[in-house]
Amino acid sequence: MANLALILAEGAAEPTAFGLNATVWVSIAMLVFLAILAWKGVPKAIGTMLDNKIAEISRQLNEAEALRLEAESLKAEYEAKLASAAKEADDVRARADAEAEALVAKAKADATALIARRKQMAEDRIAAAEASALVEVRTAAAKAATEAAAMLIADKHDAATDKALVDQAIAGVAKG
Repeated sequence: MANLALILAEGAAEPTAFGLNATVWVSIAMLVFLAILAWKGVPKAIGTMLDNKIAEISRQLNEAEALRLEAESLKAEYEAKLASAAKEADDVRARADAEAEALVAKAKADATALIARRKQMAEDRIAAAEASALVEVRTAAAKAATEAAAMLIADKHDAATDKALVDQAIAGVAKG
């Protein structure tokens, strides 16, 4: 290694072939390689390949745009359906509320009518019970009066008084 540094330091010459150094030979090889590529049509093939790739990308972009438009159309359609469903749900809710209010009003009316009927039935039962009680009281009073009269007559009348009353009744019938 020290020898190599010494050789470079002394100004040793670079290796050459046909009087050309390595840099020139690499440049010539590169030019020949590029000339062969150009002669075989590689740039045209690369251009064609790139054009095909550009066309494929353009086709994919167009397809993606069509899909985006279709998705937006579907989105709008479903948003319209959603709005329609929400409106229909609101209508159903409003009808249900109206029906519920009608049912509550009918139930209140029915309950009021039922209370009125029950009240009338109770009043009729009370009136019937009062009439029945009045009849029972009159019957009991008549019975008590009859029993009291029978007891008074039995106490105050003897056989002679009864005979006189019977004779008087017979004489009244005979005159008549």
